[in-house]
Amino acid sequence: MEKVKLTAAIHIVFGPQGAGKSSYARALATEIGGTRFSIDEWMAQLYGPDLPDPINLSWIVERVQRCERQIWHTAEQIARNGGSVILDLGFMKARSRSAFAEQARDAGIPSSLHYVTAPHDIRRGRVMTRNAEKGETFSFEVTPAMFDFREAEFEAPTKLELESATVFSSHIPVA
Repeated sequence: MEKVKLTAAIHIVFGPQGAGKSSYARALATEIGGTRFSIDEWMAQLYGPDLPDPINLSWIVERVQRCERQIWHTAEQIARNGGSVILDLGFMKARSRSAFAEQARDAGIPSSLHYVTAPHDIRRGRVMTRNAEKGETFSFEVTPAMFDFREAEFEAPTKLELESATVFSSHIPVA
């Protein structure tokens, strides 16, 4: 049997909350036959039942970092074996996007950025609808206060990021 040579790549999906990153990542994974990792799914499955009330940001950040390290370790193995990986890890900060791209470069794995965006009112509506419907991309409830906090945390793409990124803009409002 002839071995098929796959083209390995790391796809870094980023954008503000409610832009459609998870939906985009799912579609990309299907289109290219890649393995998708979603930080929301990992956090909900591994730590959701233990989430402190009230929410403790340092508790969450420490666990997100644990998940990211394990996701990278597994993603690198998949790519070294010729597979493509789609990382839907939020990537709210430019430094986290560049850190993952640098890890891929250091490992000799090509990477690409995918910027998913939509207008603020559409994104907020999607998040509130997702909370109510608890559909395919729902992992945990995002309160209006959490939305506002995360909105302020998102760093827009740099000029350099935009020059190299695939940009997907969704202006479709919630039905």
